[in-house]
Amino acid sequence: MADSPEEIKKAVRKILWIGGILAVCTVLTVWLSTVELATHGQNIIVGMILATIKAGLVALIFMHLNHEAKLIYKFLAFTLVFVTALFLLFYWSSLDPLVFKDFYSH
Repeated sequence: MADSPEEIKKAVRKILWIGGILAVCTVLTVWLSTVELATHGQNIIVGMILATIKAGLVALIFMHLNHEAKLIYKFLAFTLVFVTALFLLFYWSSLDPLVFKDFYSH
C-alpha cells in the first residue's frame, strides 16, 4: 500500500476520481429511467451496462480486487459466465409467447 505522503495523495486522488465516475454513472442511470428509448429492452440493456461498469469499479478499486491473486479472477470469470447464462435464459424465456403473451403489448 501507500507508504509515503506522495503515494497517499495519489491514492486519494484516484479514489476521488473513481467516486466522481460512479456519481456520474448514477446520475446517468437515474436520467435513463426518465428517458424512453426505442424499446424497453434497450433501456434495460443500457442500464445493465452502466450497472456493470459501476460494479466493476467498486470491486476493483474499493474492494481492492485489482491487487488479488490470480485465483480470484478465476472465480470472477466463473461468476460472469454464470450470470450471463442466467440473463440469456431469462431473455430466451421472455420470447415464449405462451408465457409472456401480453408482456410487450403495453
